[in-house]
Amino acid sequence: MLKVNNLSKTYSKGNTKAVDNLNFSVKKGEIFGFLGPNGAGKTTTIKMIVGLLKPTNGKVIINNIDNQKNVLQAKRHISYVPDKPEVFDKLKGISYLNFIADVYGVKQEDKRKRMEYYLELFSMKDAVNDVISSYSHGMKQKIALIGALLHEPDLFILDEPMVGLDPKSSYNLKEVMRSRCEKGKSVFFSTHVLEVAEKLCDRIAIINKGKIIAQGTMEELRALEGEENSLEKIFLELTEK
Repeated sequence: MLKVNNLSKTYSKGNTKAVDNLNFSVKKGEIFGFLGPNGAGKTTTIKMIVGLLKPTNGKVIINNIDNQKNVLQAKRHISYVPDKPEVFDKLKGISYLNFIADVYGVKQEDKRKRMEYYLELFSMKDAVNDVISSYSHGMKQKIALIGALLHEPDLFILDEPMVGLDPKSSYNLKEVMRSRCEKGKSVFFSTHVLEVAEKLCDRIAIINKGKIIAQGTMEELRALEGEENSLEKIFLELTEK
């Protein structure tokens, strides 16, 4: 589903390495957690995966498509929700959703059914006809999530998706993530909520100072730092070394 090969990003004419030679993959039907301290390179990596930043070196392959050589084709297979939702404030929620669905060519009947389902799930039915500028941060997050799900992406990419969500919406998002993987889709997400990552993820990669310092299942990560350790303890021990 996703292969990241020797991925690097440098700034300041090569003097600053934000991301340093990353290698990992995300399989079909898998929830993959991407963890790291602030400034570790998580968001830079995600922006290279979704095509918002050009890598200095390396490749990103999405469903066997090179996202640098076939940009639009690769983007058809993904959706992306950033940590700060970028939505059109002057549009009504319903207009935004219609626009996103049309960009991805979602059929009218599919669009209607999916909108109804996700608007109900995330408690946005009463607000969808309001202007987005009137939304709280959490509501903007939810309308962005709904828009990202309308075309049923093969790879759902999320950067700190729980930030701003109320407990019910956060729970429902986790259920959506699980259900997508049960259908053979994949989820790649970054989070600081380590308890969520421990319970939800099939595999995890930990990045620090631009390099992946550990990756694997929880059992494999525990083998590195102690069988009884929580993900929080493993994370702290690895990133403080």
